[in-house]
Amino acid sequence: MMNWFSVILAATLMLDWRSWALESCLQEQQRLKDQVRLLEAQVKQQQVKIEQLLQEQELQLMDQGDLKVIPRLRGRRQYADCSEVFNDGHKFSGFYKIKPLQSPEEFSVYCDMTDGGGWTVIQRRWDGSENFDRNWDDYEKGFGNFDQKNGEYWLGNRNLHFLSTQRDYTLKIDLADFEGEHRFAQYESFRVGSEKSSYELSFREYSGTAGDSLAGSFHPEVQWWASHLRMKFSTRDRDNDNYSGNCAKEDRAGWWYNRCHSANLNGLYYRGAYTGETDNGIVWYTWHGWWYSLKSVVMKIRPRDFVPNVI
Repeated sequence: MMNWFSVILAATLMLDWRSWALESCLQEQQRLKDQVRLLEAQVKQQQVKIEQLLQEQELQLMDQGDLKVIPRLRGRRQYADCSEVFNDGHKFSGFYKIKPLQSPEEFSVYCDMTDGGGWTVIQRRWDGSENFDRNWDDYEKGFGNFDQKNGEYWLGNRNLHFLSTQRDYTLKIDLADFEGEHRFAQYESFRVGSEKSSYELSFREYSGTAGDSLAGSFHPEVQWWASHLRMKFSTRDRDNDNYSGNCAKEDRAGWWYNRCHSANLNGLYYRGAYTGETDNGIVWYTWHGWWYSLKSVVMKIRPRDFVPNVI
């Protein structure tokens, strides 16, 4: 009888010990989990502080007009365009490195994170500091000031092709005159063809406040010679226009000329109204006609189905 009692007592004690050991183990496990959560929260706080410091540094550089230092992008190794940069948490405008899907190399581009964010700037005119009367090779590779936030540049026809053919893009053109007025023109399905097509331009429906100078739809009698739709790119040394002469040579710029233009955004930089042998200023005909040169132009693109990441 005592033996059975001893066995039962021993078994009871063993169960009590196991129960205590299990409870202690669970408590220790919970303590460790709580500690891990605390450490994770501290790490996230430090990451936020680091990101804030980096963003403050970027803002200081932009305020100084010195953007030679490309912002360090966390996590992602490559971005196909500025919309991906924006949706990865970088909300400040500035120069970033991108690499479109078919591009053999990455390159710098200004990302406009205002106006809804995620805009890749492909051209900028600001103050006439850059010469846009250039040859085919320069326009193909790209040229200009890729250091300062208001630097003038052309991103390059080869880069435009890689960019615009990877997705369906919206083109927005921001225009300003010397009287302080601003207008814009927007086109859907913007696309630049390959070198084989002489970087042919295509786009679809217009919307905006500046008028449709790119398609020349403002007058049917003008459209056949002024429209830039499906035009090949021309420069002074590579004449691909529909004119008997050389539009690029006469108008002193590279562009998608027809016979010759109703938009000439790479033209010579004059200060408003001008006179000359040809209408070679920075022209947007449906706003100020052929004999007024605009103060500033920004051409920028963003995926048509872009959805901003607000997190």
